[in-house]
Amino acid sequence: MNKHQSFTHKRLLLTAALSGALTLLAGSALAQPGATGPAEHADIEPINNLPNPYETIRDWGTLPDGRSWGSVSAVHVDVDGVHVWAGDRCGANSCALSDVDPIVKLDPEGNVVQSFGAGQILWPHGMEVDHEGNIWVADARSANAQELEQNPDAYGGHQVVKFSPQGEVLMVLGTPGEAGNPPTHFTEPNDVLVAPDGHIFVSETHSAQFRDEDGPTSMSRISKFAPDGTFVKSWGSWGYGEGEMRSPHALAMDSQGRIFAADRGNRRIQIFDQEGEQLDTWYQFSRISGLFIDDNDVLYAIDSESDSNYNPGWRKGMRIGSARTGEVWYYIPEHNSERPTGMGGIGAMGEGVTVDSAGNIYAGEVGPVQGMTKFIPRLLPDNFPSH
Repeated sequence: MNKHQSFTHKRLLLTAALSGALTLLAGSALAQPGATGPAEHADIEPINNLPNPYETIRDWGTLPDGRSWGSVSAVHVDVDGVHVWAGDRCGANSCALSDVDPIVKLDPEGNVVQSFGAGQILWPHGMEVDHEGNIWVADARSANAQELEQNPDAYGGHQVVKFSPQGEVLMVLGTPGEAGNPPTHFTEPNDVLVAPDGHIFVSETHSAQFRDEDGPTSMSRISKFAPDGTFVKSWGSWGYGEGEMRSPHALAMDSQGRIFAADRGNRRIQIFDQEGEQLDTWYQFSRISGLFIDDNDVLYAIDSESDSNYNPGWRKGMRIGSARTGEVWYYIPEHNSERPTGMGGIGAMGEGVTVDSAGNIYAGEVGPVQGMTKFIPRLLPDNFPSH
């Protein structure tokens, strides 16, 4: 099978005969929680050695008052195509014990020009900037027992918050601090996507990728809301089959209005229409933590977790290709680091990814390498779609 081709729905359709064997896969024998995956994954040749036409600039962006970056997975380019928004976990990996603003807006030189969100977001995980310039943040978890012991008033989690560009709260979906089911609750929302017509899509659940069996907390779903926040529908469930997911970790939309879900636990992208019909499944972009699709349907997929247990044969890094054809063009390798991101393997790579109008890529780093990384296009061909 050509590794650059789209893998169509029909060729990946699971049969009843396969369903009983889905968990007996490469990596499962290692007994690592969540190291199982779909049977089809074993047939895909890893893509680890494509050209890299980007220059890597580590430690991009400077926070106010000498503050250090914490973990960053929520990033998105501003509606102006120039500035970049980021959700910093308050110099650590949580804002439960902090009173700083986690949501920051950076200019092209990396200076913070706007900030907000203190006391309103606990664990910024995914981010969207809509066509009106509003900032949406998926706040994936509430305070744990240790954090509550130190700060009983720690607020947030299991919610999606819509902010104005000035930081005014315009809408809250979910019930802050309480896990549950739509329409009134979320459980560990990973990401939020806003369609051009204003419909809102939210993906859950973060911890589902580490489960090898279905259970009451294993749900993996995408929910659709009207522009005013009215619940429309949910789709998806935990599992290895088509339309099933094990943590839809990130969402993006192409020019056709198709929804791309980074089904991270299953090491693939699943593509849906806006009513939840499953259209296609792609394995060639690896185990994806973050997704971004630009106006020219260039797809940027960042992988912070691949290792011999959770994605055998694949390296961490970023793969860049076409959202139209599924072809992978470029590969940016992982950073060298003393400790790896994810659960093991080699090196570090970010979780969040976005791209400005000039084609510069920005990654939000989580783990041993924190803060922001900028990737500057230096050797792209003149016919690259973003030119």
